[in-house]
Amino acid sequence: RFLIKGGLAGAAVYVAYDQGLLGSGTQGAEALKKAQETLPPAIQEWTNYLGWEVRAAQLPPTPKFDFSLSDSWNKGVHTVMSALSVAPTRACEYTMEGWKYVKDLVK
Repeated sequence: RFLIKGGLAGAAVYVAYDQGLLGSGTQGAEALKKAQETLPPAIQEWTNYLGWEVRAAQLPPTPKFDFSLSDSWNKGVHTVMSALSVAPTRACEYTMEGWKYVKDLVK
């Protein structure tokens, strides 16, 4: 079982690499465009082969992705760096609040 699962995982990675999904953003966009052009005819061919009656109007449209990985990555980096830049100040504030709380308990 382990060898079969490993083989399938390796084949999936190879296909992803071969289709350009692991390359640059432009290669990924080209692969997505190619998949959007190829997928509906392939589904139609398989449904005809299996004897299922599926009309093109019944197939859902391909989803439109308006997602930029680089923008999301940059936003995440900015958020982390912002949190790290205010961390020393917040640590001092929380430490002072903690000492004040402890002093009030001791009184």
